[in-house]
Amino acid sequence: MRPVVYVACAGALVVALAGCGTGGYVSSGSQGSGKKLFVQACGGCHTLADAGTNGNVGPNLDDAFAQAREVGMTSDTFTQVVATQIRFPISQTSTGAPGMPKVDSTLPSCGDVEGSGFCVDDQDQAVDDIATYVGSVAGTGVTAEKPTDGKSIFTANCGSCHTLADAGTSGNVGPNLDGIKPTHEKVVTQVTNGGGAMPAFKDTLDPQQIAAVADYVSSVAGK
Repeated sequence: MRPVVYVACAGALVVALAGCGTGGYVSSGSQGSGKKLFVQACGGCHTLADAGTNGNVGPNLDDAFAQAREVGMTSDTFTQVVATQIRFPISQTSTGAPGMPKVDSTLPSCGDVEGSGFCVDDQDQAVDDIATYVGSVAGTGVTAEKPTDGKSIFTANCGSCHTLADAGTSGNVGPNLDGIKPTHEKVVTQVTNGGGAMPAFKDTLDPQQIAAVADYVSSVAGK
């Protein structure tokens, strides 16, 4: 889930709904399910305070919606825009910035996934759940408790880009960690400084969190 902006079609949130196909009005999403799915499928690319995620490949969702919320736009409007962007992503951008993968990549149906990789039973419901959750919390200033265990940190910040069997993640933007089996030192260096297409997390994760995720990944990758 890596939209360039949620202002999809015209440059303003409310206009996005008028300019794009919406795939239906979202009215029955679950915030609880949506939060879990967001962390698993989207958090590696997006910052969202309530979810405790710090991805910066795509836009910071709190920043994207805070000003619109302040001037009176509603969570329901945000929900519809988020759902539209997931279903009809901007995969190729005019600026050259990373686009957002198609929904079959971000939320693959379980019938199309072999093994124990991340998947959803009902793709439409998963989109509704994520959109409802993000629309309800983005830009509100609510902040999640900072995770301290390596698995939670990995899932929230790395899982949508990397495959790691122990975490149940199947991202393919970055390398399969079970395949390369990185050392503790390699994980610390890569998470801290980034490299290639991977952003640096030294400004979003503290040294203790980076050490925790390095302990976790180096101990379970390829096991």
